[in-house]
Amino acid sequence: MVKLVHCVRVLHRAGLVEPLRPVRAVRSLIEVRAHGPLLGSVLRGARYQPDHVALIDEKGSQTYRDLHERSAGLARALHATGIRAHHVVALLCRNHRGAVEAMLACARIGARALLLNTGFAGPQLADVTRREQVAALVHDEDFDPVVAEVPPDVARFPTGEFDGLVASAPAVDPPQPPRPGQVVLLTSGTTGTPKGAHREVRSAFAAVDFLDRIPLRARETSLIAAPVFHGIGFAHLVLALGLGSTVVLRRRFDAREAVELLARHRCTAIMLVPTMLRRILDLGPVELESHDLSALRVVLSSGSDLPAPLAEEATRRFGDVVYDLYGSTEVAVATVATPSDLRVAPGTVGLPPRTCVVRLYDFEGRRVTRAGAVGRVFVGSGLRFSGYSGGGGKDTLDGLVSTGDLGHFDDGGRLFVDGREDDMIVSGGENVYPSEVENLLATHYQVRESVVLGVPDEEFGQRLRAYVVPVPGARVDPEALKVFVRDRLARHKVPREVVLLQALPRNATGKVLRRELR
Repeated sequence: MVKLVHCVRVLHRAGLVEPLRPVRAVRSLIEVRAHGPLLGSVLRGARYQPDHVALIDEKGSQTYRDLHERSAGLARALHATGIRAHHVVALLCRNHRGAVEAMLACARIGARALLLNTGFAGPQLADVTRREQVAALVHDEDFDPVVAEVPPDVARFPTGEFDGLVASAPAVDPPQPPRPGQVVLLTSGTTGTPKGAHREVRSAFAAVDFLDRIPLRARETSLIAAPVFHGIGFAHLVLALGLGSTVVLRRRFDAREAVELLARHRCTAIMLVPTMLRRILDLGPVELESHDLSALRVVLSSGSDLPAPLAEEATRRFGDVVYDLYGSTEVAVATVATPSDLRVAPGTVGLPPRTCVVRLYDFEGRRVTRAGAVGRVFVGSGLRFSGYSGGGGKDTLDGLVSTGDLGHFDDGGRLFVDGREDDMIVSGGENVYPSEVENLLATHYQVRESVVLGVPDEEFGQRLRAYVVPVPGARVDPEALKVFVRDRLARHKVPREVVLLQALPRNATGKVLRRELR
């Protein structure tokens, strides 16, 4: 009962539950259960605020009524071509209305929508479509060369042809599917082959996982800069539409344009990955101060590590509006660092929402509770991971799912992530967590970013190698960086090698591709 009361309070604070309209709230919850969170949210918006703008992209504005009717027409068209509830429809799309319309159309049919990484090469795309048993592929035309490698028996639906499809669609709607159409997200694939991760909504209050510690409000405007194929981009899309808000999308991220959009549309929130935040700050104070960003209340970073110096710089520039969400494709939300967390404990990923459980275990499955002690991170939330498409899943303990990370709590219960389990380096019998060295290097005035890996060593088993990207114009001395680390950390944590790079290899969501460095 206490948890239920808390959930209702959070939803009321966000504007999702109106005490004087209980029938509306109950009906909305029923629709989310029947149609899934994305379609249920759009149906709610089309009924109660049809003329409110749902999306803004390069084509202009689209109201909730327009989005509802357009996706219904697309669903009729896809169903007429043979797409059914048991099919998997893959989406290879950038951030624009066509991607959202396609997701909604799949939900109406009951088909499974598989969100593909726009950074895929042809062979990787072909492999994923075969493994996930894709029946149809919705794609932007600029991906035609990549799509050419997909097996010919997979039907193609270019987003540029949606107008014709909708215009020629039959008048009869598809039958009500036996279950809500699922959305399948792919893991990042930074350490291996991307896998389709299935999540299901455990309760209609799953939105509380996000809203408990992030002050998003109903009927505001958000810029989603992160790709909507990524877990956090998709989650924010669903959440914003569920709040009846306006979502601003752009096919490609450009820092200068993003700032202009924030000012033009009086956005209260922007959802991005740390590399995007870095590019925005690199515009410099003169450029940023030329735009009115006073409406901005939430700068939500997720998808990869938010270095403490970057968070501090963003706070100095925009104020106490920076939030860092830690989670994964499998567990969704784990913790959120609020502005006060980041101020008190730089580098933390914060505390879990009250609806989430985060625990640490050692490699023998025993609870780790002592502050500062490192353990494996396990999470339980309202968004349940139900396994990978090809079978199997993440390790579980006590009903919680592993994130694959190692971390520790401070005295205030805030979580710090020390690195991936498979990235832990054992050098000369000593455990080294790369993030500790990376975070230190990030404080050096000549270092823009860095990655620390373990490489084979005949004497010590492994030795540390640091890959460093200097700040523009800096002439970095690798030996001086080693001394910098040696003066501040234990000797076994000093990189034996420092390799200077112009840039780190990253995927579309900004995560470093460590396998390429290896």
